[in-house]
Amino acid sequence: MTGSEREKRAAAQAAAQLVVDGQLVGLGTGSTVAYLLPALAARALAIRCVATSPETEQAARALGLDVVAFAGIERLDIAIDGADQIDPAGWLVKGGGGAHTREKVVAAAAARFVVIASSEKAVERIGPPVPLELLRFGVDATLGALGEVALRAVPPSPDGGLIADYHGSFGGPGELASRLDATPGVVGHGLFPPSLTSDVLLAANGRVEHRLVP
Repeated sequence: MTGSEREKRAAAQAAAQLVVDGQLVGLGTGSTVAYLLPALAARALAIRCVATSPETEQAARALGLDVVAFAGIERLDIAIDGADQIDPAGWLVKGGGGAHTREKVVAAAAARFVVIASSEKAVERIGPPVPLELLRFGVDATLGALGEVALRAVPPSPDGGLIADYHGSFGGPGELASRLDATPGVVGHGLFPPSLTSDVLLAANGRVEHRLVP
């Protein structure tokens, strides 16, 4: 196991300890969440989980976790997910696994959204690529409006959207997020504002640092 994988596992195991009996738990998608699921299952808590992707749902069920549909539920107690980039102000880039639209819905519905990450995910400044989910209808017009965007050669999102990445330059994450939000055809993007995140568990130097987002 590489140092990065050990850090992912450490952060995931620390996050699993934050979950308590009776909670509704949002489960993210990706390589760090892959360490969270067995750590959570090992605690044998009476919890219900909402998964952000079919992959997470399948893996969680295989471990014995109770996964329910995200329907008839207005609020989650806690959601836990990884990130591709984390800046000092608490902005995140997510979506390496293509589930960022669902991940943002789950994060926004959670009373507490906890991000788990290895040390290399901490950056001084958010930069490209920024994952996108695009509506299939009129996608060429959307791509033309966005500029430096490349479609990924991957399956569509869990909800049928096309997965792409924005590779252009931008002044700051807030500026780009506003532009993407205002572009018709953009279903969702991987820029998560600090207001969504409660805290970050960042593993580095053999320990897990708990960072409250300002």
